[in-house]
Amino acid sequence: MNATILAKTAYANPGQPTRTLRGTEYEIFARVTHRLKQAAGLDKSNFPAVVRALYDNRRLWTTLAVDVALPDNELPDTLRARIFYLNQFTQAHSAKVLKGEASIDVLIDINTAIMRGLRREGGAE
Repeated sequence: MNATILAKTAYANPGQPTRTLRGTEYEIFARVTHRLKQAAGLDKSNFPAVVRALYDNRRLWTTLAVDVALPDNELPDTLRARIFYLNQFTQAHSAKVLKGEASIDVLIDINTAIMRGLRREGGAE
């Protein structure tokens, strides 16, 4: 195969949908929330899976908080502040879940609400 054929096949995948940034955000939230839901149904013997799901969720929220803290972020200030607050809440609540003092369900509810917002505003496929 020559380079031209490889280039054509790389860019000629009509089955691959074009994904918007909002759609990509939705997909990431969907994956992480699915892991949280699975973790919520596990018993205490599967604690490592719970820890992994919480870790993934915390990483997602940390990434969001860093993004909204950047001066060039174009979201409205009030939305940026709410996202930053949700990160702080998620971090604190996750610590309580790890200690056995709280349920993972509220984290699922938060992520689901964000996913609804991403869908409603027309960004996800």
